[in-house]
Amino acid sequence: MAAVSTAVAVAGCSSGSSTSTSGGDGDGGDGGDSGDGGSTSSNDDGSGSKWTQTSTVDMTASLKYAPKRIEVEQGTTVTWKNTGNIGHTVTAYEDEIPEDASYFASGGFDSQQAAVDGYNNDNEGNVPKGESYEYTFETKGTYKYYCVPHEMNGMVGYVKVV
Repeated sequence: MAAVSTAVAVAGCSSGSSTSTSGGDGDGGDGGDSGDGGSTSSNDDGSGSKWTQTSTVDMTASLKYAPKRIEVEQGTTVTWKNTGNIGHTVTAYEDEIPEDASYFASGGFDSQQAAVDGYNNDNEGNVPKGESYEYTFETKGTYKYYCVPHEMNGMVGYVKVV
């Protein structure tokens, strides 16, 4: 039964409109945590995990953000590049971003509910294979985000802005 549910979720995200496109070298990998960084100090389920210093995140065919946890300096533009063969989204958890931070989601939505509704109704916010989404982080703190169609598969990531 789980295989049927996964197949439905994957099938529903393979098309849609593109978001901003830009180049960027992928970090590769399978979504495992690697690279420099120390332990987290926030309550983001990442306690004790490593943070990778990079501004590029791959959205993979294995339904992962790679790397899962990145650390950037304030004012850095992060690029999420879809290196897989199916569409993905980048959708902030509204309650898990710094209090003074602007909301972000592929598709340009201003709330988590709008992003979910847009994806579910018209596949809005979908980043197709080979395309990318960018966002500039202006507020320090830890941000948690996910892929709308693949959240149930654990496709969740973190950005720590220092």
